[in-house]
Amino acid sequence: MKRPAPTSPIPAEVLDEAADWLLLIQEGGADRDAFEQWRARSPEHRRAWERAEALLGKLGALPPALALPTLGRPAARGRRALLAKAGKLAVLLALLPAGWNGWRMLERKGLGADYRTAAGEQREILLEDGTRLTLNTATALDVRFGGTARSILLRAGEILVHTGHGDTAGRPLHVVTPHGIASPIGTRFSVRLDEAGTRVAVLEGQVRITLASTSASQVLQAGEQLRFAPGAPGPVTLAGDNATAWTRGMLLADDMPLGELVAELSRYRTGVIQCHDAVAALRISGAFPVGSTAAIERSLAMLAGTHPLDIRSRLGGLWISVDPRN
Repeated sequence: MKRPAPTSPIPAEVLDEAADWLLLIQEGGADRDAFEQWRARSPEHRRAWERAEALLGKLGALPPALALPTLGRPAARGRRALLAKAGKLAVLLALLPAGWNGWRMLERKGLGADYRTAAGEQREILLEDGTRLTLNTATALDVRFGGTARSILLRAGEILVHTGHGDTAGRPLHVVTPHGIASPIGTRFSVRLDEAGTRVAVLEGQVRITLASTSASQVLQAGEQLRFAPGAPGPVTLAGDNATAWTRGMLLADDMPLGELVAELSRYRTGVIQCHDAVAALRISGAFPVGSTAAIERSLAMLAGTHPLDIRSRLGGLWISVDPRN
């Protein structure tokens, strides 16, 4: 049987235009002749509109925080409100072929990501609007700058965002994870995505969090952080120095269970670091170097030198266990 030819991706600018048209038609402000001319411009334009129509039937499988606000009638009819809504729609159109669950699977692997780091690697990126991103270990993300919004899709890992001021079109900036959207207001903040959920810590300015599970939103102030997942969000807590200590190559532990500390250290190294159950509850405080395999080895040596622990290495260093000392 002959396989069908692969379909080329739809250009991001065409998806942006489809999102704009979908909003205009919903608002009753679309010129029908102009719309038909746009749709007939190319096969990519027709495919983009087919995807926009399909989106209407698939919203039940997508997070309400992304789906409902973008299709609802805007309370304000100004350009900024429409830009924000069309921007979120464009993100959905880009995600639609694989579906939300498909994107979640890809995000864990970082396959095909625009930017990614390996275990133990950190990287800094300057975006076209002047926004600076610092990627922590094992991080993957996509950047989607369109006509209506600037979107950073975090697939896995952790980033520090320092928003730029080079965008003259008034497009809002969004950091999107499966659990919600972080929309900064001239700020510096970090976003971490792991199996337990998403954590946003605000260092300067403000960040609006819109939850994917309920569409509820709240604004975090400087010095605050919030962890949220598919269920209800946790309480707003103080964002300590540990939120960004990784940018200085350090991990700060303040009465942290050893099992949790070992899990954090393992993020920065290829292979497995396992903590024995008998010592997992041991409380640890201190500053531990991270950012490379050599740094993790120093941290493990520090633990063994200050606590009754043995560090055992197997399989050429691919498997390390932190055990009680005999």
